[in-house]
Amino acid sequence: MLEIKNLHVKLEDEDKAILKGVDLVIPKGEVHAIMGPNGSGKSTLAYVIAGRDGYTVTDGDILWNGESILEMEPDERAAKGVFLAFQYPLELPGVATLTFLRTAANSVLKKRGLKEMTTPEFLKHVRAEAAKLGVTDEMLKRPLNVGFSGGEKKRMEILQMSVLAPTLAVLDETDSGLDIDAMRVVAQGVNALRGPERSMLLITHYQRLLDYIVPDKVHVMARGRILKTGPKELALELERTGYAGFVGETA
Repeated sequence: MLEIKNLHVKLEDEDKAILKGVDLVIPKGEVHAIMGPNGSGKSTLAYVIAGRDGYTVTDGDILWNGESILEMEPDERAAKGVFLAFQYPLELPGVATLTFLRTAANSVLKKRGLKEMTTPEFLKHVRAEAAKLGVTDEMLKRPLNVGFSGGEKKRMEILQMSVLAPTLAVLDETDSGLDIDAMRVVAQGVNALRGPERSMLLITHYQRLLDYIVPDKVHVMARGRILKTGPKELALELERTGYAGFVGETA
């Protein structure tokens, strides 16, 4: 279970607070969505969960399965089962996608004290998962994300998630830049990974993604805090009314 308690965060080199007391609980097996306007702190929350540099936690805690992860490095969090899908996936020229995926997968297995996959085992596994997402062998042989379309980059993010098999998946605006067909493929990949031992946090501006990945709960974030929580129908309400009623609320 993910437990975020009274989390306050600022940029490392600035005094201005971005998160101002975030409280959030996501039980195992549930998918939660966070919606909110630009600048509300949604992506900052995702980055802090994953352990990205450049942010300072001034108060509060993040617990995954009862254990604080705030002092852990990103690779340690990954070994604990934490995964972040980026809004803008990075291109890595010169790094073959297959090499990247195998290195990442075996690094996580090693940190967990498990046996690393052999090359034949890995190739069989990754090709089976790639086929589900329409990721071709040609794409797997290319440098990671180099020359990929927006939809291909997002499918590659979901493939990474499938290969690494995290227990906590944070998806930061996975629908950004996707057309309807690409969104359906990505959503199918995400839905296939739902399970009783995996929690997911979807971060999005728009309700349309939630037509394909139906959340158990929806949270509204504005001005650095979660101001409202409700069932999936809350997303439809936001689609009709917008965020104006939240942006003016006191943080």
